[in-house]
Amino acid sequence: MGEIECIAASHGHWDHMAGLPATIGAIIAEGGKVTVHVNPGMFNERGVRLQSGAVIPVVNVPSLAELERHGATVVNDPNERVLLDGHFYYSGEIPRLSPFEKGRADHLCRPRPDAPWEPDPFLMDERMLIVHVRELGLIVFSACSHAGVVNVCTHTRSLFPEIPIYCVMGGLHLGGVMETIIPDTVEGLRTFGIKHIITGHCTGWRALHALANAFGEAVSQSAVGTSYTFAAGEPHSRGVWTRR
Repeated sequence: MGEIECIAASHGHWDHMAGLPATIGAIIAEGGKVTVHVNPGMFNERGVRLQSGAVIPVVNVPSLAELERHGATVVNDPNERVLLDGHFYYSGEIPRLSPFEKGRADHLCRPRPDAPWEPDPFLMDERMLIVHVRELGLIVFSACSHAGVVNVCTHTRSLFPEIPIYCVMGGLHLGGVMETIIPDTVEGLRTFGIKHIITGHCTGWRALHALANAFGEAVSQSAVGTSYTFAAGEPHSRGVWTRR
């Protein structure tokens, strides 16, 4: 843990940020130093509106003060930046451009506990991380893809138009209320020619099956404890990963 230098938070949901204080503490305890990258929108309170109209608040993420109290250097900035000596690109806001990726209509936010709940379908605080692997292309870490994975890929192509997207890795958030856009998402991804689509926790089994039917062995499912190694090689070689 002491070797970890940088943490890039993806978005302000409890299941993506709640472990940060303990992680920071473990890094510091081993003599390390860590910078945590966030943006102001991640610290809004979040809630979900049920069909009954009731609002269920979501557990808050750790505050800026709590992260700093545990020993992290926190960069709280809405803009894009490069990390670790310029090797990783951490995005700013991801434009919502596709006609079908409309976000979650049941998602709400508020800036403080005494404020009224406001619609927050797009989760504009979500960020992606991109790394360019020589001779392969771009690896895109898309977290939950609340922006919509087609929007993620479209923005990636606009940022780096000369470099192919080799792999998209992360949750695609196509389960539950989002299942209606699975066919459009599959068709939208065809234009990018992605070699590996590695789906994470919130993709949903229907989306996973639809993607596998469309793209075959390009699609795989990630899980806790899996390690992926993308290696540059001959121009015709494929990226490989090892599982531990």
